[in-house]
Amino acid sequence: MVQKDYIFRFLRDLRQNNSKDWMDANRNRYETAKECWLNEIENILERLAKHDSIFSQVKPKSAIERINNNLMYHPEKPTYKDHFGCEPTSVKNRGAVYISVGPSQSFIGGGIHNPEKETLDKIRKAIDYDGQKLKQIINSDNIQNYFGGLSDDPKKLKTSPKGYSQDHNHIELLRRKNFTVMKQLTEDEVTGDKFVDIVEETYLKMKPLNDYLTKAMSVN
Repeated sequence: MVQKDYIFRFLRDLRQNNSKDWMDANRNRYETAKECWLNEIENILERLAKHDSIFSQVKPKSAIERINNNLMYHPEKPTYKDHFGCEPTSVKNRGAVYISVGPSQSFIGGGIHNPEKETLDKIRKAIDYDGQKLKQIINSDNIQNYFGGLSDDPKKLKTSPKGYSQDHNHIELLRRKNFTVMKQLTEDEVTGDKFVDIVEETYLKMKPLNDYLTKAMSVN
C-alpha cells in the first residue's frame, strides 16, 4: 500500500512544475496520490459516520476537490492546486467540515465561510434571538484552547449590519460574515497513524458550533 507521504512528495513536485505538460507526463503519479487520498477519506467518513449518519451517505470521490484551479474566475492562480482538499459535508445550510493537506499548509476547518446573503441573514437572526448561546460555544475550551477561538474574519463589518443597533449586546458577532474555526496540522500528523483520530477529535470539538449554525440556517 502506498504511504501517505507519497501525497506530499507528489504535491511538492507539482508545486515546482505547475503546468499541464508536467501533469500529463506525471498522470500516473497523480492517480496514485489521488487514490491514496481517497482511501484516507474513506477511513475518515467511516469514522465520522459513528457520530452522524450523513457521512455514511457520502462517497469519497464526491467529497474531494478537483486538483485544477478555476482559471476562468482566477486567471492569476497556477493551473493546479498544491494541496488535496475534501469537504465531506458539502450540504447547503449545514455547518461545514473541510480538510486540506499539502506541503504549504495542512488543516481541518469548520463552520460557515462566505455564506450567501439569505444564509447570513438567518445566522444573524439566530444571534439576535439567542446570541448568548453562541458566545458560550465560542468561549468554551473546545473553541478557545483547541482552535484559538474563531478565525479572523477579513469581511467583518466596521459598523452594524442593517436592522441592528450599534449597542446590540452581540454586535461583534452580528458584524461577522464568517464563522469558522481552523486546526493547523503538521505533515507528521497527516502522514502518521493517528490522522483519522485527529480528524475525529477535531470534528467533535467543532460540532457544537456547527450544530448551532446548522440550526440557525434551517429556520425558514
